Amino acid sequence: MEDVSYSEAIQKANASITRFPLIPVKGIPLMNHIANNWDSIWAFRPDPSDILIATYPKAGTTWTQEIVDLLFHNGDAEACRRAPIPLRSPFLEIWSPPPIPSGLDLLREMDPPRITKTHLPFQLVPPAFWENKCKTIYMARNAKDNLVSYYYFDCMNMAQPEPGPWEGYIHKFMRGELAWGSWYDHVKGYWVEKEKRNILYIFYEDMKENPRREIGRIMRYLDLSVSDEVISRIVELTSFKNMKENPMANYSFIPASVFDNSVSAFMRKGEVGDWTNHFTPEQSKMFDEDYEKQMGDVNIPFKTLI
Repeated sequence: MEDVSYSEAIQKANASITRFPLIPVKGIPLMNHIANNWDSIWAFRPDPSDILIATYPKAGTTWTQEIVDLLFHNGDAEACRRAPIPLRSPFLEIWSPPPIPSGLDLLREMDPPRITKTHLPFQLVPPAFWENKCKTIYMARNAKDNLVSYYYFDCMNMAQPEPGPWEGYIHKFMRGELAWGSWYDHVKGYWVEKEKRNILYIFYEDMKENPRREIGRIMRYLDLSVSDEVISRIVELTSFKNMKENPMANYSFIPASVFDNSVSAFMRKGEVGDWTNHFTPEQSKMFDEDYEKQMGDVNIPFKTLI
């Protein structure tokens, strides 16, 4: 599907796009159109060569997708501008009003190896991904920055549930009442399975701190080999500034009636530590105390500042 027709499909579907309600699937709140088509999603069988990019929402998903696509195309920027990112790297579980194609529709049109994106927690990933030993990259972002980014996204995304005020959103996040459920369970689910399932677990903060090193890790994990010059090019092409200006990656192809950039940009800041501009000292203390309780059973080395 060409990018023009994809944009046109979204325009045509505008009338039926609303803030979709959440319905639990195996205890995880998902938007109703995902829940209503769950059997088809769960039954999806990837090719063993397919790559899965998994994240909690707003944890560096698009960034990781673009890096992987560039690695597969040897850093060729033009090849990676062939289509908007949802067409190059389909969103596995997404279902939208017709005529927008679902993630499964797009995947069926592609030849392996396919790069697939998901926000599903580990236990909801279609089991054939693990049966077929698909390579999986999991990008995790520290809770406070992830919360802030998700809040702004829910404000500007007219298909997500109404976020309500910031003060209440913090509690929704802590209770796992947002689309795709609990951040805590999400990051822990992939962490505890990473050795058994050969999952490459990377951190947003490490990627910000040393993108060359982390892109090299991804390259080796994918059994690819590109030159140092190509790695340098990918570092430059996937900088926040360049990603934000790239019309094939910045979601500017989504109409304003769905992604309202006057409320917030899809790519807003991409910083580590922006949470300090949003949490009051009291909110931070409350959050930290709850965090210790929810994360006490694992030792995942998150950084809230770099």
